[in-house]
Amino acid sequence: DSRSYTYAYGPGGLAGLLRSSFALRAAVFASLGGLLFGYDQGVIANILVMKDFLDRWPVGPWEKGLMTAMLELGSLLGALSAGLFADHFSRRQAIVTACLVFCIGSTLQFAAQALPHLIIGRAIGGLGVGALSTLTPLYMAEISQPEVRGSLMALEQLSIVVGAVVGFWTGFLTRSIHSSWSWRLPLLIQLFPAIVLLAGAMLKRILPPSPRLLVAQERYDEAAAVLRMLRGDEDILVQLELLEMRTEVLMTARATSLSPKQRGFFSTVRSELQTWSCLFSETYRKRTSIGVMMMVFQQWSGINALLYYGPTLLLAVGLKGDTVTLLVAGGVGIVQALAVFPVILLIDRLGRRPLLRWGSIVMALSHVMIALLISTYADNWSANISAAWIAVGCVYVYTAAYGMSYGPIGWILPSEVFPLSMRSKGVSLSTASNWLNNFLIGLVTPELMEVSPKGTFMVFAIACFMGYLWSTYVVPETGNVSLEEMDAVFGSNAGADDVQLKHEVSYTTKRINVFYLLTNGTAD
Repeated sequence: DSRSYTYAYGPGGLAGLLRSSFALRAAVFASLGGLLFGYDQGVIANILVMKDFLDRWPVGPWEKGLMTAMLELGSLLGALSAGLFADHFSRRQAIVTACLVFCIGSTLQFAAQALPHLIIGRAIGGLGVGALSTLTPLYMAEISQPEVRGSLMALEQLSIVVGAVVGFWTGFLTRSIHSSWSWRLPLLIQLFPAIVLLAGAMLKRILPPSPRLLVAQERYDEAAAVLRMLRGDEDILVQLELLEMRTEVLMTARATSLSPKQRGFFSTVRSELQTWSCLFSETYRKRTSIGVMMMVFQQWSGINALLYYGPTLLLAVGLKGDTVTLLVAGGVGIVQALAVFPVILLIDRLGRRPLLRWGSIVMALSHVMIALLISTYADNWSANISAAWIAVGCVYVYTAAYGMSYGPIGWILPSEVFPLSMRSKGVSLSTASNWLNNFLIGLVTPELMEVSPKGTFMVFAIACFMGYLWSTYVVPETGNVSLEEMDAVFGSNAGADDVQLKHEVSYTTKRINVFYLLTNGTAD
């Protein structure tokens, strides 16, 4: 029997989201992890131009880049280590730990008495943010049902954008305070969503346990109970989903030569190393490259350069006055937030590749237009104020295109190209690629802007054009593609191995299922 095991609990889109209301609430709550990342992006743009901050600690382009990039460096390490803690302990315990680490880092930033204290605090806070950036989409994927998985995963990007908007306007409103509270208060405020997420992760009725991890621990009854709570008592489909999860556990054990019961620390470390190495084997190499390059093109499209250095970039196109530049930069986050909403509702219908290709072209053209305007009018913006506002319009167009393409799909695609047995490792590595490139962007953007503002935008334009070629000729369409079809796309049999294991798992539980069918008329 070569049939696909693809199944659906109901419709996709808005109707599917409303139908799975408990999973939606849990995903929204978990996405507070993305909000923490976005908030930092938004608030740092204001702090870097606040008078009290600059009077207290005069910083040049290198110091600005280092202070911005240290959070990304810490996040890189946090993303790489999150998978080990999530598998060895639990998703929820790992989220709690990440929140605690973030709170420590935020406290150091808020109470900093010297610039090195602030930089160290950002690195520690980055460990927590990076771990959450892996744990949040992983948790969302494991609690969501197939037909709305793309929509729920897009909540991560929406949360990041909302956090950036809140962070930016918080900093904008506090910048007029004539003391260190102008920048300390925004850094203090970011503690509150972390505390809320920490508290929620400790309550099962808010963030239920991961059904997948319960299956890995052979707690099948508990896993079934959680799935029924998330899915609404669709018993036959719940059993099919449990079959998928048991297959995932057995596939991981087969790949690492470990029994699912071998959960000692050293066995776990050995398992981690072996499964990580599998990502670079011939079977998974192309899938791994797609997950990693997805984040490369997402970051080098220039979005975080705009979020971190929005006011500086807008000064380069001729806008005068701190208030005007900050207001315009704040609008970037609002535009991106509005652009993500239709994607949440339509991405499972439209597909991934068309959005990536369309977004690449619009973003590249926007960057080229800005570079041309800077090249033409940089010496006399005051006499060409309309050209400056056209450049601002291009920034908004770019932001909308990003919010409908590379923004949400960057978090969705890595979770789809890998089969179940390798998904957590693939997502972790892809997320690490996000943070590494985010780190590089934060480090080099100030220097690039000092050397050549128009050249900075041309670098991003070239990256977007390369992203178009990549999404056209390399990226497969993953929306609504079964494991067998994904194998055909990648020319491997990794998913077929999963399917074979489904048959094996199904056979081992056959007598129990037949008994339940005869006595209840449904499969259990």
